[in-house]
Amino acid sequence: MKKPLIRFNNFTFQYHSQAEPTLYNIDLTIYEGEKILIVGPSGSGKSTFAQCINGLIPYSYEGEISGNVTIGEKDLVDTSLFELSFDVGTVLQDTDGQFIGLTVGEDIAFALENDEIPQEKMKQEVKSWAELVELNEFLHHRPQDLSGGQKQRVSMAGVLIDESPILLFDEPLANLDPLAGKETIALIDDIHKKTETTILIIEHRLEDVLYRSVDRVIVFNEGRVVADLPANELLKTNILTEQGIREPLYITAMKYADVNLDKVEHLADIKNVRGTNLKEKMEQWLKKQDQHIKSTSRSSLLELKNVTYQYRKNDRLVLNDVSVSFSRGEMISIVGKNGAGKSTLSKAICGFITPQSGEMIWEEADLSRFSIKERADKIGFVMQNPNQMISKKMIFDEVALGLILRGLPEVEIKERVEKVLKICGLYSFRNWPISALSFGQKKRVTIASILVLEPEMIILDEPTAGQDFKHYTEMMSFLKDLNNLGVTIAMITHDMYLMLEYTDRALVLLDGKIVADTTPVNVLTDTQLVDQASLKETSLFTFAKHLGLEDPFQFTEYFMCYDQEVRLK
Repeated sequence: MKKPLIRFNNFTFQYHSQAEPTLYNIDLTIYEGEKILIVGPSGSGKSTFAQCINGLIPYSYEGEISGNVTIGEKDLVDTSLFELSFDVGTVLQDTDGQFIGLTVGEDIAFALENDEIPQEKMKQEVKSWAELVELNEFLHHRPQDLSGGQKQRVSMAGVLIDESPILLFDEPLANLDPLAGKETIALIDDIHKKTETTILIIEHRLEDVLYRSVDRVIVFNEGRVVADLPANELLKTNILTEQGIREPLYITAMKYADVNLDKVEHLADIKNVRGTNLKEKMEQWLKKQDQHIKSTSRSSLLELKNVTYQYRKNDRLVLNDVSVSFSRGEMISIVGKNGAGKSTLSKAICGFITPQSGEMIWEEADLSRFSIKERADKIGFVMQNPNQMISKKMIFDEVALGLILRGLPEVEIKERVEKVLKICGLYSFRNWPISALSFGQKKRVTIASILVLEPEMIILDEPTAGQDFKHYTEMMSFLKDLNNLGVTIAMITHDMYLMLEYTDRALVLLDGKIVADTTPVNVLTDTQLVDQASLKETSLFTFAKHLGLEDPFQFTEYFMCYDQEVRLK
């Protein structure tokens, strides 16, 4: 029988700054060697729960505690943060905020340097853990120069080297491209098997985490544990959708086809799902669909011709002879692996960088002659890292700033700011300081500050990173409404759901070139393109192929149309 390692006994916690507790009467035991996924909407208490395990509560974030928490044999409130650090290693969502060393090797070695480990042994340990996370060729690189997935691995190695019995991952997939996310989950699983470490993963992207098995899924909402079940059992219920958490798309497809999930085996393992007459039921549902894919003719808004850019002479071309047009009123996704040139393309359009060659035409005018201010009146840009956009201390002031600079009347400013704050799920926080917000909430503030200006075109860099399904849906519904009014919306994203559900067209970038300009379904059902551009085949297509459906592509396309109709109703 496995030994209890983390125990919450009737535990309640309330931050000093809050009127109500964030966690209520938590009774929970986690055993040695378990791998557990923790999910829940934003504000559900899952991050607070994690901070009670790594000691940030009560030592960095103070509040009132009742009940008790024990980590191993140590009582939370009687153990220092320093002592708890030997038991719990944490990999943060924002990996850049966790780096200490000037090189990858130095960063991995930091914990050993603190422990005054002899240099020869230190080098051996660093080499060993770097090989485990496949970074042995990058030991002399700066961590900041690596891709998102590689940064995640540096953080992992820096935590693993301390050999803590508990590893805590806070949204490890939030900023990774689909392939890097898949590799990260595989690496976490390999580490779990090799080290028998107890692993806790907090993540919104449930389907991606279930790429490798977990022992249990703990669902939080409103400060309480709503469910604590094996993944196969949880997916047979409606708990996830009832709590505003996205379930895997292939599960939704089975529900649409009236499949009895209680009779289906291996629900959490898409390549081993099986059930009596499962294929027949899915085929019957498909035959009932009568979808007509609409094509719309739109006028050109922005056209790029042979645009080329490199950051330094003799560097590789970050944009390599890019030619593409954006139509008025379309909603388009821009996808590709980290470093493919997606963000550079948006910076060129907004005027933050100047291409060495090529043309950019805005409604027959030469965009290169527009100042950054003139471009900003027409094109809004929301950056991936919200901290790089925020300049005010208070939320309302940040969102209102652009309207104030444009000289709008105070009454209109208040009306427009409050409207967009409600849409972005931030109205109740309007008088809060931005420093008190989570990464995901800060992201919504920056999106709100651009949306309130009502530009003709909006470029969003990873708009849904770190967002729960409820806020994701609210945000995307608002963007869809804007799009229906004629606003052109381009989204740089690693979220394959977003691309499938909300956009009619996808640009795929690879090494600075556009290698595909087609529909999202075409992209995510093209195995060669998926591998080439570090994307992830949609689970619908994988599911259809596993069942042996006659036309997996048609199944995927029809499901997306049907699902949109259901959600709009």
